[in-house]
Amino acid sequence: MTTLRLITALAVVLSLSGCASKFRTYNGPEVTRVVIHKEARKMYLLHHDRALESYDIGLGFAPEGHKGKSGDGRTPEGHYYIDRRNPESSFHLSIGISYPNARDIEVARRLGVDPGGDIFIHGESPLSLLRGPDWTWGCIAVTNDEMEEIYAMVRDGTPITIYP
Repeated sequence: MTTLRLITALAVVLSLSGCASKFRTYNGPEVTRVVIHKEARKMYLLHHDRALESYDIGLGFAPEGHKGKSGDGRTPEGHYYIDRRNPESSFHLSIGISYPNARDIEVARRLGVDPGGDIFIHGESPLSLLRGPDWTWGCIAVTNDEMEEIYAMVRDGTPITIYP
């Protein structure tokens, strides 16, 4: 009888673990700024001047330089803010970056090109595991587990600075 109880308890635990949500809660200090250093492939979530978390990141497939036009594979550089969330992302979860800003649009207009858009911080896709570290079309990539943490911690409107 104890074997049957043990098997039943194990089955219940295993079935409930499959119900774990990708949506976490966060009750710590407010993330007041996100900072990305492209060359170092690092992202920091800051509370004022104190780093709360840091992450290794992947970038666009052409990581050098500022994003200038749609399809160039570059990750933007400059000052933006988190402007949207996508809980149904093809890349697990994602939070949007306000690229292009007014300056990016003006530069692209003068060059006669489309500045592009839809730049996100996001998790992985099945194909990301087959590529090198810089595999996105200009987004910032982290692991799915890290993205769950970031999604819970970072609010819409949070400033983000992306350095070369």
